[in-house]
Amino acid sequence: MNRPMQPEELALRRRRSRRTALVVGLVAVAIYVGFILSGVLAH
Repeated sequence: MNRPMQPEELALRRRRSRRTALVVGLVAVAIYVGFILSGVLAH
């Protein structure tokens, strides 16, 4: 039913998932820094 993935397909999927993980990580860091800055600037 499922055919084995070709090396090109596997490399493309890895690249996409790495980019997605990087974007999600950057968004998380931005939110974290935003909360810290809001706490610091509020005083």
